Amino acid sequence: MPSSARVTGGKRRALGQHFLRDAGVARAIVDLLAPSASDLVVEIGPGEGALTEHLARRAGRLVALEVDRDLIARLRRRLPAIEVVEADARTWDYGGLVRPAGGRVLVAGNLPYSVGKPILQALVDARTAIDTMALMLQLEVAERVAAPPGTKTYGSLSVLTQVYCEVRIALRVPPGAFRPPPKVESAVLHVRPLASPRVEPPDLRRFHAVVRAAFAQRRKTLANALAAGLGVPLGAARQAAAAAGVDPARRAETLDIKEFAALSRGL
Repeated sequence: MPSSARVTGGKRRALGQHFLRDAGVARAIVDLLAPSASDLVVEIGPGEGALTEHLARRAGRLVALEVDRDLIARLRRRLPAIEVVEADARTWDYGGLVRPAGGRVLVAGNLPYSVGKPILQALVDARTAIDTMALMLQLEVAERVAAPPGTKTYGSLSVLTQVYCEVRIALRVPPGAFRPPPKVESAVLHVRPLASPRVEPPDLRRFHAVVRAAFAQRRKTLANALAAGLGVPLGAARQAAAAAGVDPARRAETLDIKEFAALSRGL
């Protein structure tokens, strides 16, 4: 979906776009970020502006990223003081954001269900330019992002977000808060990038590859999943796990971030 794409009517539903209409939820999201007149706020997917109005009252500068040209025109007429940018939130340059003097860069958004994960990944990749995020996602996805080790929802999305950020579910949001109501619950994630990653593996690309391979076939033992996912001999995968102090017969969901880092060093 290029940034110039026109998304109207049924295509909005294809994106999983459900517009926030609950003012109480909007206020709760803004309170979570607590923007001030010194802060720059980026809003992803302002839609019809339910959250935008509340952000505009408190932020020093508000930039809203929207892909739908009809919605862009309405927002510009209704809230002329904010900057509405036609952009694909998956590929927009968050890393180019500049902190205001004495202020912060904050991100808020009601992320479309169909593209929530790639937008989250783009934000995590640009974490050094961002101070705090409040992101609405499908509850199932939010639970996966915030899941601790040893749970069924813990996976690569959990590890590859939490290695760089503090993450918690701050608010559960019922379907009735949106128009049209989705068939599932939503949740607001409070995400705070860490000053430095929880672990410093020598090769981040290898660390990411190891994590993804380990969870790609989560029913398999760790050694079998790594051998299949990385294309290495099973014996080498077992040896690397043992050298990292990890039982190769364990399964990926039982490993914490430090164990994944140790494992990636040995492979």
